[in-house]
Amino acid sequence: MPQVKKPNRIRKNKPMSNELKIGVVGCGYWGPNLVRNFRSLPNCNLKMICDLSEKRLAHLKSVYPEVQGTTDYRHMLNGAGLDAVVIATAVSTHFPMARASLLAGKHTMIEKPMAGSSAECEELIAIAKKKGLVLMIGHTFLYSPAVRKIKEIVNHGDIGEIRYISARRLNLGLFQKDINVAWDLSPHDISIVLYIMGEQPVTINCCGSTHVNANVEDVTSMYMTFPNQKSAMIHSSWLDPRKIREMTIVGSKRMIVYDDVAPLEKIRIFDSRVDRLPHYDTFAEFHYAYHYGDVYSPYIRQEEPLKTECQHFLDCIRQGMTPLSDGNQGLELVRILEASSESLKQGGAPMNLAARLNGNKLNGHKLNGDKWSRPFPARPTRLAPAVRSTVRVGVKKYAPPADLKRTGINFRVKKQTDVRPRA
Repeated sequence: MPQVKKPNRIRKNKPMSNELKIGVVGCGYWGPNLVRNFRSLPNCNLKMICDLSEKRLAHLKSVYPEVQGTTDYRHMLNGAGLDAVVIATAVSTHFPMARASLLAGKHTMIEKPMAGSSAECEELIAIAKKKGLVLMIGHTFLYSPAVRKIKEIVNHGDIGEIRYISARRLNLGLFQKDINVAWDLSPHDISIVLYIMGEQPVTINCCGSTHVNANVEDVTSMYMTFPNQKSAMIHSSWLDPRKIREMTIVGSKRMIVYDDVAPLEKIRIFDSRVDRLPHYDTFAEFHYAYHYGDVYSPYIRQEEPLKTECQHFLDCIRQGMTPLSDGNQGLELVRILEASSESLKQGGAPMNLAARLNGNKLNGHKLNGDKWSRPFPARPTRLAPAVRSTVRVGVKKYAPPADLKRTGINFRVKKQTDVRPRA
């Protein structure tokens, strides 16, 4: 029987009380969502919020009157008795704020992207390791039940070998001044792609254009190549009239379409593929076989990913575990963003990620002599248990194909079509 690898442990400096005192800095767009979720978790005391805007603080204090508010970040770190700090501010402030938090002995969670450069990420990782603190990055979609279900299906081989992944994340705004749309929107898709692929890209191309603010790309297209002829494409835009959050995973046997905006049936599995017949004597005999099968939709429990992420942060602090989206994952993502920025400057030229690392290795190998990094885990530690699902066509039950049954996942049928080979 294979041995189960124990999760990485973080050295605890002192005994941790059951109730954790949390502070959130940044009360603009995303901060209030973090405030709401941490406040709702058991054995969590959301003690303080921090923002430069008195108006924003006054608004949140009117909603949560028991929470203290301050405009002084130094007071939050040194005078509030907090166990952990959550940072949801502009990207340019992530590094100085996270560094101050770690040096003050606080477990720290940073919204994506982790920092503005890989050098800053490496310094934060080193400080967290030296002080035995949890450093977690807000790659929220890794805690989504839909994304975790996709990972489970892919790991069981139900769609065959992945050929490529295509992602679109589009909407009107919100425009940023210090980062372009690739740094703002694509981290979500990059983190999902890396999680599903389970490996790092080899090369990265990125093209984009500016339409509203000079020198800040508001539309970008990123292309990443992976070993064994796999690839991923990510289209990001602040200039689209519709909010689109869609990803397609094309496998050799089946294909998955993930629509995060859909209220129901966020995942649809298409039993479709193209087969190239192995034997033919003449060009006239050469043809492809197109397989058109059913469309299945697995049941996904409605669960807010951000709440799961916040609970995971607290669990890692209490139990001394390394988070799924730890500092090393944040560093790897920022390196990809840096390569995309360099590709933009060079008109979309391919950037070799391994060559840019100057001998440092990613994901489970040495990083500047530091052996702390680890491979992408198949799933986060101590998250919500797997959810059962049902299959129905109206009131009639339908049995999925035998090879899909191996996962123990049942499916609801969306549509049935014929299998039609074509010459």
